[in-house]
Amino acid sequence: MTTDLALLLAWADGDPSSGEALFDRYFDALYAFFWSKVQREPEADDLVQVTLLACVERRDRLRPDTNFRAFLFRVARNRLYTHWRDQPRYTTVDPQSDSVAALGPSPSSVLALRGDRRRLIDALRSIPIDAQIILELYYWEKLSGPELAEVFDVPEGTVRGRIRRARTLLHDTLLEQTQSTSVADSTTDGLDKWAAEIRALSIAARGG
Repeated sequence: MTTDLALLLAWADGDPSSGEALFDRYFDALYAFFWSKVQREPEADDLVQVTLLACVERRDRLRPDTNFRAFLFRVARNRLYTHWRDQPRYTTVDPQSDSVAALGPSPSSVLALRGDRRRLIDALRSIPIDAQIILELYYWEKLSGPELAEVFDVPEGTVRGRIRRARTLLHDTLLEQTQSTSVADSTTDGLDKWAAEIRALSIAARGG
């Protein structure tokens, strides 16, 4: 199979089929990344395309041993923040303290969820953005510690601490929202179980 980096470089050299192949390979992952964070689904579509084009623009920064997935999500994270900061309604966005919920209403596809799924998404959207992102990339996309370190540009040991703190924040938010220790415990402990289902729902929501 052609590597991600080879596809990106071929696309940059004018081969549209390589661009289409890279788009097909990563569309679902990028759409899931943006889906629970932006206010309208068309924005998520646009951000997927903008992110991949930004990867092409940054191709000269890539080495043969570059981890493309880590590079891709680092670009996606930066594009998300640029998207918010370019809009007049957001004066400042601090990803370490601001939450997605504080920036605006939930997308309609999130509002349509019920029960445990809605509860988990609401809680994720209520913790600081960087905490939400690190949990989603770790559980939804299965990024490793070294990959997450590259996404956030921090040492791997720092990543492990951030994951622990993000889980605690999520647990405390669920406890506050539900007033149920058992719900907070079971939802936080079951993040692996919920990850695939929530990710699949984000992709299905685009068609709905």
